[in-house]
Amino acid sequence: MTGELSPIDKAKFVAAKRAVDFVEDGMRVGLGTGSTAAWMVRCLGEMVREDGLKIRGVPTSTRTAALAREMGIEVISLDEARWLDLTIDGADEFDGELNLIKGGGGALLQEKIVATASDQMIVIADIGKEVETLGAFPLPVEVIPFGWQTTRALVEEMLISMDVLGRNVTLRMNGDAPFVTDEGNHILDLHLNRIGNARQLSMVLNQVPGVVENGLFIDICDVVIVGYGDGRVETRDINEGTVQTDRLDFVESENLFADLDD
Repeated sequence: MTGELSPIDKAKFVAAKRAVDFVEDGMRVGLGTGSTAAWMVRCLGEMVREDGLKIRGVPTSTRTAALAREMGIEVISLDEARWLDLTIDGADEFDGELNLIKGGGGALLQEKIVATASDQMIVIADIGKEVETLGAFPLPVEVIPFGWQTTRALVEEMLISMDVLGRNVTLRMNGDAPFVTDEGNHILDLHLNRIGNARQLSMVLNQVPGVVENGLFIDICDVVIVGYGDGRVETRDINEGTVQTDRLDFVESENLFADLDD
């Protein structure tokens, strides 16, 4: 089965497989959203079913919740958990300081709440997500539907004074209708090309009326696990200042690979 995986999917899988080694019995674990996080949920589910791992998962979206239940993971709300031992999630971009852009899957609000309610955040990604400077991936900004066009105009005006290369702002669509998040909001995608000061931009964006949250995750991520298509894995710990490299062997598992929805 693994022989059918593309190099990118192999990279996502080995990163996810390494990340679940951080999960211990009895933990409350934040479960991210997206194609890479889906590998992680499946790996955790395999550990629950085959190794007897006992954890409680707090999903960051309705689709992650559905997958976790399907995999046999006990799902609870963040209110029930109150605080988490660990969150494992993907990212659309990360830089050398482990700052992130997230929200390509539309779940940035719940993802940021869950990540900041955790003792540790681990990001899993393929090597293609690493950038020198954030901004090539469009920055998602969650906004309330009421007056969203006014909010967009305010964001565009604010960007004039920011250190960015582009200022095009588009409403994310789902077919012919605006995309709607789990919280009932819309998403503006900011096509900035390069973000010179991500910390400043994040703070200023959240001051704009109508903006709920933005996809810049600054000083939240502790560890990035980077996967490569040949099975190599790098574990980069920003707090310890360490980089560990190893290689994972692919293990055949029909349950793990069947019907994975990216």
